[in-house]
Amino acid sequence: MIRQPAVANQFYPGREEDLKKDISSRIESAAGGQKKEKVLALVSPHAGYMYSGNVAGAVYAVADITKEVIVMGPNHHGLGAPFAVMAQGVWNMPWGDITINEKLANLLIEESRWLRADNQAHIQEHSIEVQLPFIQYIKSDVEFVPIVLGRADFKTCEEMGTAIARAIKKFGRPVVIIASTDMTHYESQESAKQKDQLAIERVRSLDPAGLLETVDENNISMCGVIPTTITLIAAKELGATKANLVAYATSGDVSGDYSYVVGYAGFIIQ
Repeated sequence: MIRQPAVANQFYPGREEDLKKDISSRIESAAGGQKKEKVLALVSPHAGYMYSGNVAGAVYAVADITKEVIVMGPNHHGLGAPFAVMAQGVWNMPWGDITINEKLANLLIEESRWLRADNQAHIQEHSIEVQLPFIQYIKSDVEFVPIVLGRADFKTCEEMGTAIARAIKKFGRPVVIIASTDMTHYESQESAKQKDQLAIERVRSLDPAGLLETVDENNISMCGVIPTTITLIAAKELGATKANLVAYATSGDVSGDYSYVVGYAGFIIQ
C-alpha cells in the first residue's frame, strides 16, 4: 500500500523545495553547532509547523537518528484498530517515499498481544506524518514502523512498552523510538504552562506510571500521553537513565493570543 499525505499544505509545506527550506531553517538554527547525541527515544510535537515546528526542530537538531525508527502517535480520528501497526508499504511524502520496515513491524506484532496490523487507523492520522520530514532531513534512507494508539490503562501500556523493547532487541540493530504528542490544549497560557510542567517533570523523571496518573488526575489534555507513556517504558527496558527537556513553547508564543493556547514540549531520552 502507498499512503498519501493527509496534511501536506496544511500542517507543513507540500512542495519539496519549500518543505526542505522550512525544515532546514528550523533544525540548523536550533543546532547552533551542537554535537548530535545518541538517543534511545525522543518526544516531539505534531501541530502545524508554524506553531510547533521550532520545538520539533530543536529536538531533531540534537538527536542522532538511526536507520530504522518506530514512530508512535495518538489516534485523533478513532478509525481502525485500537493499537494499529501499518506493517508494510510506503508513505509518500513531498521529497520521496519512506518505506516501512516489515521485519521490525512483524516482530512488534509477534511480541505484543495488543498490536495489530491495520492500515485504516493511519490513513487520516497526522501525528506520525508531521514527524517524517524532520526524520527524512536527518536520515534520508530511513525506514520506519508507524503505530497509532488509542486509550489504554497503565497495565496495557506496560505490556506494549516491554513488548516493543523485546522486539527491538530481537531486531538486532539500534532503533530510535519517537513519541508524537502535543501538551495542554486550548487553555490560557498560564494554565497550560502550569499543567504542562507537571507532565514534563514526570517525563524528565522517567516515570511512565506517574505521567499517566498526573495527566488523568489534573485533566491535562496531552493527546499523546499513551505513546509517550509506552515510549518511556520501552526506553527504560532498553537502558534509558535520563530524559532531557530540549524545548517548550505554546501556540501563543507565535500567535500572540495567550488566552487560548496549545503547549508543545520536546525531549530526548538516553
